[in-house]
Amino acid sequence: MSSSNRGMKRAAVALALAAVALGAAACSSNSSSSTTTTAASAPTTTAPPLPTTVIPPQPANPALAAAVPSSVKSAGTLTVALDASYPPNEFFAPDGTTIVGMDADLSDAIAQTLGLKAKLVNATFDTIIPGIVAGKYGMGASSFTDTLARQKVVSFVDYFSAGEAFYVKAGSNITLDGIVALCGHSVAVESGTTEETDAKAQAVKCSATGKAKVTVLTFNTQSQANLAVSSGRADAGFADSPVAAYIVSTSNGVFVNTGSPFNLAPYGLALPKGNGMATSVQGAVNALIANGVYNQILTKWGLQSGALPTATINGATS
Repeated sequence: MSSSNRGMKRAAVALALAAVALGAAACSSNSSSSTTTTAASAPTTTAPPLPTTVIPPQPANPALAAAVPSSVKSAGTLTVALDASYPPNEFFAPDGTTIVGMDADLSDAIAQTLGLKAKLVNATFDTIIPGIVAGKYGMGASSFTDTLARQKVVSFVDYFSAGEAFYVKAGSNITLDGIVALCGHSVAVESGTTEETDAKAQAVKCSATGKAKVTVLTFNTQSQANLAVSSGRADAGFADSPVAAYIVSTSNGVFVNTGSPFNLAPYGLALPKGNGMATSVQGAVNALIANGVYNQILTKWGLQSGALPTATINGATS
């Protein structure tokens, strides 16, 4: 997640997860350093058990519910887009249809606090912000890094802090500690993520300084990127730090982390510009921080280290 352009995302194949961590869960370069692929979905494996913690339904906050824009209030439903292939942030439950994860729980709690019902919709990551702009979705909750570039088209309510991290196949002799270590390696990333942006930018830098070439393999989903690493097609995978940690922890030893997380930046809930929902959602998140439900959600998914003390609007500075 570089502070200049961090984003993340995914698509609907998260059940390719456990035995080889194929499920989980953030742009320009010369063509010689980047490959886009639409590899077949990884085979479905047994997903790790979901947390047993139940987040109780939230009562509507009268003041916050009253301030919800009339166009949203009249609908009674907040349509939330998530790319459900990025555990533990957003992914499919073992039933293959229910979207679960930190962002799913938080979206439900936000909508309830505002007197609304959340409708969680799976969408590929790079279609979510355009869908918000087009009025198709009322909110995007898919581990988006808040950046100035994205703020040009949507508003963000910042609610979490994450970094970027690399992971490799167990037994690999490759050590990647920071983005500059990518020179001479191939890396698998999900399309539309900040990791894709940062890897491609580093590829240009490596070439410009006469260092060994970086090959960036771009996939439609994080699951496919993971498969590229487990199959040996890519030297390393590159994802948000909580997601990379989850990929490793659920891989049954197939993957290991390499190096330390870097480029800490805020996740933001993406909202339409100018319709007033950013203020309402900010109020809901801060209410959930105050009553402890926010921390319950993060703790449920093992993500409490990324907690923010307060939700802010458009907090990115780059």
